[in-house]
This record gives sequence, C-alpha cells and structure tokens, in this order.
Amino acid sequence: MKLLYTTNSPYARKVRILAKEKGLTTAMQSVVLLDPDCPVKQYNPLGKVPVLILDDGSSLYDSRVIVEYLDQLSPSHGLIPQAPLEKIAVRRWEALADGVCDAAVAIMLEQRKLAAAQDAATMAKQMDKVSRGLAALNDALGKNAWCVAGKFSLADIAVGCMLAYVAMRFAQLIELARDYPNLHRLQLSLVARPSFVGSEPSPY
Repeated sequence: MKLLYTTNSPYARKVRILAKEKGLTTAMQSVVLLDPDCPVKQYNPLGKVPVLILDDGSSLYDSRVIVEYLDQLSPSHGLIPQAPLEKIAVRRWEALADGVCDAAVAIMLEQRKLAAAQDAATMAKQMDKVSRGLAALNDALGKNAWCVAGKFSLADIAVGCMLAYVAMRFAQLIELARDYPNLHRLQLSLVARPSFVGSEPSPY
C-alpha cells in the first residue's frame, strides 16, 4: 500500500497517525498538488489527498473511507469501535472535527486571493463555523480524558489533527488554553504520543 499525502493536510495527517497507531506498514509519498506531475489525479478524480493506493493498483479516498479500511485490516487494537452506538459516536466526532477543518481551509483559500477579490462575509461565515465547532467539541469533551467511552480512538486523532491545523492557521485569533481549555488538555495528551510527533503542519 502507498499513501499519497500533502504535509499540511489535516485529513491526510489523520490517516498517517492512525496507521502509526496500528503499526501498519504503509509506504508514504508526499506530493505537491500543483506539480504538473502530481500522481493524485490518476487515483482520485477529485484531485484531493489523501489517497491510498492498494497493492492491486486500485485506490481509496477520502480520509474517512481510508481510516475505516485501515482499521479493519487489523481488528485488534481497533480505533473505530465495533459496538454500533460507540462507532457512531466516534464517527460523529470525526465528522465535526473534519467540518471545522473544511471551514478553516475555506478561509485559507479565500485569504489567498488578491485583497480586492476576498469576500469578508464568506470568511466571517466560515470562521463562525470554526468557533461553533470548537465550542461544541470543547463542551462535549468536558473533563473526560478521551472523546468517546474513556478510550483513545479515531475521534481523538481527528480532533487532534484539527486542533493543530486551526492553531497553525489562526494563531492570532484562537488561544486554546484560554478559549477551549478542555480541548487544550486533550491536545497536550495527544502531542505526547509518538504517532503525533513529526507530522505537525507548518505555515506556507
């Protein structure tokens, strides 16, 4: 298997961390989507990462599909629960974390336009999604150590990747320790895990 990813994609980072947590042997290939020779479009018609190329040459996308596949490859030490209610809870946390990332990415793309072409209303709308999503996750976590059922899971990975991405993009606007203390506490636990080390996003 080979995973195509970009270094700053929170969705691809989620897959990379899950694979490490499960001890899976997966080749990793960093790509640049704007590179004319970027192979992503050969495997995902949407031209997005992450893409998992299987041994038979077929491919899987997007991140939610890939993590489901990888988790099932090694049922022991599962990061997506089998119990229906717990599984739905984990996937709900993942969906909200990914949704916050979607809004953050939309703001970033708007900011990359020439100043005269930027839409302030669009950016405000997306930032409102970021703020409401963070508040909902912070309240849902409460004083719990992990997001779902007292166990480390995909939910925590997704939230951790989102928090790092938001911190990178909005360092001047959002202070986790002050604004979302429960999420800050979770993030401190996550960044200490070996699987999270070395894949942090960086501004570009």
